[in-house]
Amino acid sequence: LGGFKFKQQETIGPFIADFACVECRLIIEADGGQHGPERDGRRTAYLNDLEWHVLRFWNNDILQNRAGVVQRISEELGGAASRPSPASGGGKPAQRAGGG
Repeated sequence: LGGFKFKQQETIGPFIADFACVECRLIIEADGGQHGPERDGRRTAYLNDLEWHVLRFWNNDILQNRAGVVQRISEELGGAASRPSPASGGGKPAQRAGGG
């Protein structure tokens, strides 16, 4: 997507991300009914502490609003180019909310 490569089922610490772009440190999570803010809060906080951005989308959004989901991911990827990488000493990024 946009020239960025994503790995599927990427292990990051004790978690497995649905999709991860290592280059821009972006994780895409496809969430079903078993997910929610309470259940996934610890996981997202852990990944944010490792300087990963996490975008979450409900499965229904992915299936019924694919164009909107792709647009949101593309927006995040566009912003990735302007963020300092962890290796450059850039600070901890703000937690991102996404899709649902």
